[in-house]
Amino acid sequence: QVQLVESGGGLVQPGGSLRLSCAASGIMFSRYAIDWYRQTPGEQREFIATISSSGSTNFADSVKGRFTISRDNSKSTVYLQMTGLKAEDTAVYYCRASWILVYWGQGTQVTISS
Repeated sequence: QVQLVESGGGLVQPGGSLRLSCAASGIMFSRYAIDWYRQTPGEQREFIATISSSGSTNFADSVKGRFTISRDNSKSTVYLQMTGLKAEDTAVYYCRASWILVYWGQGTQVTISS
């Protein structure tokens, strides 16, 4: 059974930092590209960042320079390090694993507020 479990969300003040984790099981993790998306109520899911199976990364312009993404294949986990957080970063954050098939996690809430 494939599972993607996001964790690390929470309430942070503007300017703060959070590290999200996406832990996978049931897949050949090292073969998968892992993406992060986010979604706010009434909006479409928005691409944030991706890391390929070889470690190449790409980011949405809205988070470039503030977010980094990394992976630890030994732990089947991808990390999204978020710094310089803004109110507009408030959303539910989802990870997605894609190779031959695509899998989504259930999401973790990130709230940026003073």
